[in-house]
Amino acid sequence: MHLVQTMAYVDETPWHGLGNRIDHNQPLEVWAQQAGMNWKIEESQVRFVAGRTGLGSIHTFPEQKVLYRSDTQAPLSVVSNRYQVVQPAEILEFYRDLTEVGGFELETAGVLKDGKKLWALARTGQSATLKGRDTVNGYLLLATACDGTLATTAQFTSVRVVCNNTLAVALDDSTGAVKVPHRSQFDAVAVKRQLGIAISSWDSFMDRMKVLSERKVSTQTADAWLRRVLTYSAGNGADRTAPTVNDRALKAVHELFAGHGRGADLPSAAGTAWGLLNSVTEFVDHQRRARSEDHRRDAAWFGQGATLKQKAWDEALKLVA
Repeated sequence: MHLVQTMAYVDETPWHGLGNRIDHNQPLEVWAQQAGMNWKIEESQVRFVAGRTGLGSIHTFPEQKVLYRSDTQAPLSVVSNRYQVVQPAEILEFYRDLTEVGGFELETAGVLKDGKKLWALARTGQSATLKGRDTVNGYLLLATACDGTLATTAQFTSVRVVCNNTLAVALDDSTGAVKVPHRSQFDAVAVKRQLGIAISSWDSFMDRMKVLSERKVSTQTADAWLRRVLTYSAGNGADRTAPTVNDRALKAVHELFAGHGRGADLPSAAGTAWGLLNSVTEFVDHQRRARSEDHRRDAAWFGQGATLKQKAWDEALKLVA
């Protein structure tokens, strides 16, 4: 089952092999058409029929509204009346000045879950190369959802070219991401102003990548690090279980670090903290159990996978503290 309904991209075919390939530097109007984002989110009052038969009286429920697609009339979600909608066009429009004068270039955009989630991803033009031509490029991801699963989120992301691993560029103060809850109006100018601070975080991120790539780790250190990252507790409060190691994940990540991962044999990664970190990001992005490739990517960007990668980043930094 594919989460991706429609998508446009430049260059290489994406992870699921779907989508419309377009040429570089196309206008946003072409992106909207090819990415399947040329429709609006409409809203309507919630109505219900009181009574057990179809002849019951019709009532409204004024505290909530139904969101639906303008093109297919397909329902998207039921939300509070205070819910502020972010339109598909707003996601793409966010990048207009960034692509026209800021040196950014859109690479993918599309619709997940029949329109419940929307995203666009652009290269920022920032890049760093570690030992052995291990190149990492900077991206800006903007995504939103209208089913309550995601605030409108602008997130700086790095992509390691050799393996297409993604990692959020968030430092100690988490300035790599700006989240706008749907109870607030999405103000693109204000978000970009906040992100302006975060653009400088790429330099700090790059410095830390280089330090990680120069930090050699012993087998014992690597084993202990992997166990810390891949240990979890289930439940909450009194129901919380004792910490458990995910043995399947531990074995898979260990093999990636030991030379089976893409780029694991590069001087920057072989036996280093950077290699350890990338063994986790590769596992999350490409191998972690999921119902489909799309579900895995969704989790790697927004869900449990993203949380695991952030934990790996935090633990990696402790190795070089």
